[in-house]
Amino acid sequence: MTLAAGTPQLSTTRLGVSLVLSLIVLILLVTVTKLHPFISLLAAALVVGIGSGYGPVATITSFSSEFGKTMGSVGILIGLGAMIGRVLMDTGATDQVVNSLVSKASDASIPWIMALIGALIGLPMFFEVGLVVLVPVIILVARRTKLPLMRVAIPTLAGLSIMHACVPPHPGPLAALSQFKTGGNIGLTMMFGIPIAIVTLLIVGPLFSKIAAKWVPVQAPADFVTRSDKAVEQEAKLPPFGLSLCCILLPAALMLLTSIFEIASPGFSSSTSGFGQVINFVGNPIMALAISLIFAMLSLKAASGIPWKTVNDSLGAALPPVAGILLIVGGGGGFKGVLVSTGIGQIIGNFVESSHVSIFLLGWLIAAFVRIATGSATVSILTTAGILSNAMAMMNASPSAVTLLVLAIGAGSIFLSHLNDAGFWLIKEYFSLSVGETLKSWSVLECLLSVVVLALVMLLSIFVPLTA
Repeated sequence: MTLAAGTPQLSTTRLGVSLVLSLIVLILLVTVTKLHPFISLLAAALVVGIGSGYGPVATITSFSSEFGKTMGSVGILIGLGAMIGRVLMDTGATDQVVNSLVSKASDASIPWIMALIGALIGLPMFFEVGLVVLVPVIILVARRTKLPLMRVAIPTLAGLSIMHACVPPHPGPLAALSQFKTGGNIGLTMMFGIPIAIVTLLIVGPLFSKIAAKWVPVQAPADFVTRSDKAVEQEAKLPPFGLSLCCILLPAALMLLTSIFEIASPGFSSSTSGFGQVINFVGNPIMALAISLIFAMLSLKAASGIPWKTVNDSLGAALPPVAGILLIVGGGGGFKGVLVSTGIGQIIGNFVESSHVSIFLLGWLIAAFVRIATGSATVSILTTAGILSNAMAMMNASPSAVTLLVLAIGAGSIFLSHLNDAGFWLIKEYFSLSVGETLKSWSVLECLLSVVVLALVMLLSIFVPLTA
């Protein structure tokens, strides 16, 4: 049996076997040999291309071409997002937001306040960076309030994790969006993703922290060094709370502009009027992040009184940690390019069209499987989006449907963090937990967040059009 016209005339059986083998190779290389995910994705792409009969030269050409397209769409955004997060951290803006929110909170409201802090800090920062920033805060708050560690830590981690999974400009949602040729956009994904993330956080974070505190009845580690109040006072003046909060929320506000106007006035995104051009310009994701970065640098520098060189150095310091992320995201794009070029995407599309399985549930299941197997949320998102990208094109999916699929895939990508996930070990060591305690707290939290997001996506899918 061969594929229809318009795709390579390759055996569907051979294509299917090649896809399965490529996933096995990808999982084994990432988990057993600990090979870097970029090289693993390249190897998986070669297995698909050569194994299917597409050819080695055509495979590497397709991989490199799609790698470039992916980098062109998300590479700048990831770099600018990392810079904003670093400037907020180095100028004390994140410290100010945390201090202001915690200082006036009662013991009963602390878990809810910490969930809000996790979400706010998680909005502009990558998960690992936000974790490093907030661990001392979590431990200090737990010590001062005498609350069990889990009552403080779980809501904060929930806020960080859910933003990482659902809200651009985090690499996962950006990478997933880049795999779909038509439909979803960053503004629309934020309009769906932020409310879903907040509702999920409110359902899971503070409430599960009560259960986690009983399952893992530990206090803040006594040997962890945190800054004393006196040391904080001796540092450079922190910027005002209002300005700090503005710098954190500004990128999201600007990126939502175009989508809001488009909903109010369909066709606004293609407007040629002066006002329309201005809104579309500042709402463009690259410009929204660039404007927010410049505003944060100038305003926070003036407010905190730190030297310009320190602020400027933050830009360079932000880039090395995301270099690996950029390669992985590009590699995922290359892998998707090979899947589409060989015609595997059409096989998956035909399966989705002929079956009664929801595309959103299918996306979540595939992402969860790859996440559990590899321990990498980014690899999970890229692999799943690559497999399903052609199916969405064949369905003539609406922008809302693409957005919901991105969120479902993001939800699956955080399911069951366990021993093969670097984040699992970070949390275990930071909070001096045993493996069992980390599984009963952090791993269960990730499962709950993942399932609740999926449930909300499935509920929303009833009310939004699935085809354009």
